[in-house]
Amino acid sequence: MHSKNWIGGEWMTPSGKELTVKNPSRTTEEVGVLHLSDRSHVFAAEQAARAAQIGWAKQTGAARGEILFQMAAALETNADSLAQLASREMGKQLGEMRGELARGVSLLRYYAGEGMRSNGNLIPSSDTNVLQYSRRVPLGVVAVITPWNFPVAIPIWKIAPALICGNTVIWKPAENGSLTATRLAEIFAETKLPAGVLNLVIGKGREIGNTLTNEAEVDAVSFTGSSETGRQIAIACAGRNIKYQTEMGGKNAAVVLADADLDKTVPILLSGAFRSAGQKCTATSRIIVEKAIYQPLVERLQTAMETCRVGDASDLEAYLGPVASAAQYETVGQYIALANDEATVIAQSPSYAKEEQGYYIRPQIVEGVAANHRLVQEEVFGPLAVLLTADGFEEAVELCNQSVYGLSASLFTRDLASAHRFLDVAQAGMVRVNQETAGVEYQAPFGGMKLSSSHTREQGQAALDFYSTTKTCAIKYAW
Repeated sequence: MHSKNWIGGEWMTPSGKELTVKNPSRTTEEVGVLHLSDRSHVFAAEQAARAAQIGWAKQTGAARGEILFQMAAALETNADSLAQLASREMGKQLGEMRGELARGVSLLRYYAGEGMRSNGNLIPSSDTNVLQYSRRVPLGVVAVITPWNFPVAIPIWKIAPALICGNTVIWKPAENGSLTATRLAEIFAETKLPAGVLNLVIGKGREIGNTLTNEAEVDAVSFTGSSETGRQIAIACAGRNIKYQTEMGGKNAAVVLADADLDKTVPILLSGAFRSAGQKCTATSRIIVEKAIYQPLVERLQTAMETCRVGDASDLEAYLGPVASAAQYETVGQYIALANDEATVIAQSPSYAKEEQGYYIRPQIVEGVAANHRLVQEEVFGPLAVLLTADGFEEAVELCNQSVYGLSASLFTRDLASAHRFLDVAQAGMVRVNQETAGVEYQAPFGGMKLSSSHTREQGQAALDFYSTTKTCAIKYAW
């Protein structure tokens, strides 16, 4: 398969540099070829999106919603083949990838329904004979910059609310998800989506992403990716006085109190830490345990890790597949080496016979490092979790909050008072009890505190607030 740009309803293959995409599960297998764009394609997409936006905004919410319903139906029809492509491109275990596709369908349907819901409020006036109300209006052209770890769900949870609000979109996916992005755009092209409403530009972040955020005449930027890049985008957008949204890193903690049900807790901890090979911004990377149950928990983790098998992403029996790329393999490998040098490995998955054929990293749980150690403070974005101990609830919360990040946190307990207290004091945008840190339901707001985000929220009703602005209207109908 070859990547393509979709601009103004037309397909074109850039003549720039080509990159061969290898299957992370079997690096001898070529999945396809990326054709990288240059700055001119960004400006072409900008013109197409700007030209289409007025007509798209004039359509009724019901009409826009109907097209999103068509997009959902087309995606559902093609879900299995797209899941297989995405799994081969970035290494996510096929069963997980199928779940991500189902989420994408649900997201489209959810936002399609917004076309028939209220988009404003009636506001009392201090004057007589005045009708005063607010209404949500589109921003204009929105740039969407998405990562590789959720190559379908994250683009859709940005694109769908942007479209239903009446915006047009320029979408720049990560290179490691660009074949999937091309196929997703092909699927959407089968619907009655008007030309120019959604535009796809494939390319390097340092060129295409920078051009979008620094030069193109866009009205907003929504970005998910690294904290470093997110802060650069925030600076650029603030300087241009355009709306921006950045979802960035996480170093998420799961706190296990002495009264937790360990038999139920352990599988949840492993899922949060190691599904998707730990490549989730919401992944559990710190496990904070009350000392009274530390040894029993460790023993259960050691037993459970024996079944946490690494395997080819197409293997439905595998717990996790490889990491996504050679670069990711090298980065995570450096943290694994650091853990082996400066920490103690207390649990590890079984070895995989075909590890040399792909970017496989066996999940590890380590102990023996201080709370300020790099392994505890830096985002690894791979299958590595660190155990810390606490004397009680208060110290556990203090350790939980001892991070520059504040995306997700969870508590495991049977005590209702501790549960509610944790929901109040944990410094994270998403806080859970007896659930894993990873993931959030699509109808709920998603986002973090501290350096994890720019403090707006994605998904649910909150996404509509970002992709629109409020206009206050008043008319004196008798004077």
